[in-house]
Amino acid sequence: MMAGTATIGQRLDALVATAQANTDGSAALFALVIGISVSFSFYLLNSGSGSTASAEMTKCGAQLSTCPKDNRTAIQKPRSPEDPPEPNWNALKLTNCVAATGFLLSVLKFASNASAYLNDSTSLLQFLSIWSVFLLYFFGFFGIALVDLDGLVEEQPSPAPAAKSRQPISPSKKIAKTVDVEPSPPVKVVNVHPPAKSAPVCSDPSSLKRHASSVPSNLKEMPNEEIAALVLQDKIKDHQLEKLLDPHRAVEVRRLKFDAKLKSLGNGGALNDLPHKHDLDYKRVLGANCEIVVGYVPIPVGLAGPITLNGESVYIPMATTEGCLVASTNRGCKAITQGSGAFSTILKDGITRAPCCRLPSAQQAAEVAIWIETPENFAELKRAFESTTSFGKLIEARPTVAGRNVYIRLKCFAGDAMGMNMISKGSLAVIECLRSIFPALSLLALSGNVCTDKKAAAMNWIEGRGKSVVIEATIPKDVVSKTLKTSVKAIVDANVNKNLIGSAMASVVGGFNAHAANNVTAVFLATGQDPAQNVESSNCITIMEETSDGNLWVSCTMPSIEVGTVGGGTGLPAQAACLRAIGVKGGGEKPGQNAKQLAHVVAAATLAGELSLMAALASNSLVAAHMAHNRKPPTASK
Repeated sequence: MMAGTATIGQRLDALVATAQANTDGSAALFALVIGISVSFSFYLLNSGSGSTASAEMTKCGAQLSTCPKDNRTAIQKPRSPEDPPEPNWNALKLTNCVAATGFLLSVLKFASNASAYLNDSTSLLQFLSIWSVFLLYFFGFFGIALVDLDGLVEEQPSPAPAAKSRQPISPSKKIAKTVDVEPSPPVKVVNVHPPAKSAPVCSDPSSLKRHASSVPSNLKEMPNEEIAALVLQDKIKDHQLEKLLDPHRAVEVRRLKFDAKLKSLGNGGALNDLPHKHDLDYKRVLGANCEIVVGYVPIPVGLAGPITLNGESVYIPMATTEGCLVASTNRGCKAITQGSGAFSTILKDGITRAPCCRLPSAQQAAEVAIWIETPENFAELKRAFESTTSFGKLIEARPTVAGRNVYIRLKCFAGDAMGMNMISKGSLAVIECLRSIFPALSLLALSGNVCTDKKAAAMNWIEGRGKSVVIEATIPKDVVSKTLKTSVKAIVDANVNKNLIGSAMASVVGGFNAHAANNVTAVFLATGQDPAQNVESSNCITIMEETSDGNLWVSCTMPSIEVGTVGGGTGLPAQAACLRAIGVKGGGEKPGQNAKQLAHVVAAATLAGELSLMAALASNSLVAAHMAHNRKPPTASK
């Protein structure tokens, strides 16, 4: 190398020395250019128009038809007017292209006369400054240009930050692995609906006021389908229909609206068999549901939701005559969907029956109990039980001795049935098996009340009966303030002192909640469950905590939800229609699948109801709301 020619490294050392001697000129320009670039990119990232996914969903809703499968979106937390604007991805892409072009041009210019620029400290410093800016920009933001816009719409954005929230699984993560021998099962497309735009609730009287909107002057002359389209587009509020039309026509329009929403979840036509005029097929009642029939009592049915439950949208049918219940539950659904969504898990699944058997002496009763607890002997009882049923599986036999009596609490898996008939039949087979070994054993009662059925009991609270479910959600503090009209601290404080301390002072069994029985009974009546089993199914403890970042975490633990999707009242047309609205009519693809989903829905309704009522109590608006909106002057009967 020639002695008079400096290397690139030496040139750089010289540049560093020059920069240290002149910190006001080139260095200031270098910092200014970087600052402008970063500021401009930050501005682009935080400006832009609304989501294309929301526009597509509005378009599909306006047509009163389900969106095409390729347009369905799985959005965990859809946009609302209160959300900040989304980034303008197209503008940022264009900026990236301009930056890339400028970078390439600067490289070409340097390459055209590299030797001269390398020997010119000022020119080399200019090139290095420009390239530094480009590199900072590329490393910081250029990756966004590679993002697929369709992927942004289809993926689920993260819910509000919460210490205990969980992320639902996006559709892209649910794709089964390819198997060489058998084809992969079809991927289930999850369509998550945005929170209800209008969620009036009695505890917030202002939400029921009629707001100014572009209501057509000829609304009453318009077809019901066109009015329903206006409701879906939020040009008419759902709760205004009765005032704008008449109560009967409002129901017809609302059915069209919900049918459009249910179609997108694969449950189109679910409400067809839900009567909204006076009608009942008494042939279906005969020999199945009631005797000495003289008529029927119509109970109004409302749909609360959508609520995001385990990553999917669900609408909850509720049959009730209590004003404000459905509206309040609907507000809870909205708050949950605006937050993390609800996540429900089944801990246990088994219906129970406890025959009461008597022996000649307490010693013999103890011998029977010890024999039952021996594993190989239980296997013999299991064979006898399962010989009477196709789906039932005996899980456990637990004896309890009281003097000469032995109460044998049998637990069985009952598939999609609630299971009382199934386990009663199997219990008789178990008793016959025991009699063959202990001839002195006699059956006093098929049900000895240790089951325990339709009674408040610590046994169910501790051991569980039916489906034992725990459900949770995290509600951002701004949603608590805007939707629930209270604060995280106030609602947590009210829950501790009312549901926990107050219930303990009353020595309740399983009643550590605000009004779980309200929501459980409403869903039970709508879906054909045994309403008397509301007693144990409403066992619930509601826990609310403030997270480390100030959000609200809420959970309901319900150890004994007793539900089924086949048998009993589930076969009546109206109740079957409500089950179809949830998507659980009849037996599931796997035994027990539909009944488990119904238990999840019951827990979700309870969680939403607990959340909304506790918010009303925390803000001291409950009584005033019910007095204003749950009282009607009597009208003359015709």
